[in-house]
Amino acid sequence: MDVSLPANSGEDGSEGSVVRGSPGEVFRVFLKLGVTSFGGPIAHLGYFRDELVVRRKWLDETAYADLVALCQFLPGPASSQVGFSLGVLRGNGLLGGLAAWFAFTMPSAVILFAFAMSAAAFTGPVAEGFLHGLKLVAVAVVAQAIWGMTRTLTPDRAPRVSRLSRSRSLYFSPDRLGRSQRLRSALVRAFGSARGKARRFPGI
Repeated sequence: MDVSLPANSGEDGSEGSVVRGSPGEVFRVFLKLGVTSFGGPIAHLGYFRDELVVRRKWLDETAYADLVALCQFLPGPASSQVGFSLGVLRGNGLLGGLAAWFAFTMPSAVILFAFAMSAAAFTGPVAEGFLHGLKLVAVAVVAQAIWGMTRTLTPDRAPRVSRLSRSRSLYFSPDRLGRSQRLRSALVRAFGSARGKARRFPGI
């Protein structure tokens, strides 16, 4: 699984060499994301894709999808793991990962503390409308990210419809055992597909 930065990731757009950023750059970008990214982990993945894949082109769609898939199989919040990994990739190692984690987490911790101190006063129609608006924005961002990744990773309509149907049946399945079996089956198919690709492209 290759999650390396694309060859043209430098600020000057030069190709043929990987030009990484710095922990300071990672801190600034993730601080902006930490201040402006509302919603839960799924929404955060959408914000990451929009800012770092589409806008800044730190990595391509396939590498980002691979990274998200890997973090989904690890225990813990996937968005935090993806953000930390992106910081490591862009910021030359552990220091970049720590910069991404701290910059993205600190604003929400400060805002949460401020809300906790003034929770009694934050009531009424205005407060409810404000919170409802944030939820709608998060839904729109996630929907846009999912649609963008779907068009890139499954350009053909038939695979796209098939994966959407499987995801829907998996999400709404009340049977936990059946859900686990479907996940294992999908994992086996994914490994089989990866092995087939490795045979066709020995350099991968």
